[in-house]
Amino acid sequence: MSVDVSTTIRGMANRANPAFGVGAVVVPLAVFVAAVLFGTVQQLTYVHVMAGVLWTGIDLFMSLILGPVLGSLDIDTRAAVFQRFTPKMTFLMPTLALTTVLGGMILAGRMGLLPGLAAWGGVFSILAVGPALLAIGYQFDAFADWRWLALFATLVGGGAVSLVANLGALAMPGVSILAALVIVGGLTIIGFGVILPGEARMYLEMTSADPDADLIGSIGLRNAKLAGVQGVLQLSVVAVMVYIRWGSFGL
Repeated sequence: MSVDVSTTIRGMANRANPAFGVGAVVVPLAVFVAAVLFGTVQQLTYVHVMAGVLWTGIDLFMSLILGPVLGSLDIDTRAAVFQRFTPKMTFLMPTLALTTVLGGMILAGRMGLLPGLAAWGGVFSILAVGPALLAIGYQFDAFADWRWLALFATLVGGGAVSLVANLGALAMPGVSILAALVIVGGLTIIGFGVILPGEARMYLEMTSADPDADLIGSIGLRNAKLAGVQGVLQLSVVAVMVYIRWGSFGL
């Protein structure tokens, strides 16, 4: 089934409070850009950690508390909740994830823990962002959509160019940093490639004239399970970060 992705985003934006949108997207990204361009390592660390804490905390809350509560509600009540909840989360969670992931990679590069940052950024784009975009394209039947093609070419193609251009600077980081990259790659694929588009599909179905309860339940159950997987992965990357900071630095 082909879905007009632009209509989905536009509808969610109309339902999300504009003030919340500014607070959830513009403010974190502005602070992140300022920390990258003008801040110290300590300030960038603060932005990275705070975004990560919020991202992990909200995911755990959703999987452990909100998910079971919503699962016990009837379809009409659940739909009413998601009509208000999903638009806000669609803008908030990707922003926190993006800030956390990019902030962590840039921070590791500045601390000398990720040699060849530009090359590793290319590797991440190909191996993590690429599969996430492919999953989105598959779920929305968007492989022939020029917007999806342009996004894929920009992010994955740009990553490939960055990798090739900086291949000489590429070096293997410590085991702990490599583990963090693998975990974050998994989080990126699950979060951006499966959970986020799944929420969009649920939202579309629940706001349609004739909602398919079976489809909503199937996607909701899948996302609930994946939210638990994300929670485990996020706690794992927190453990790795603690080890890097207080354990054997940069093993």
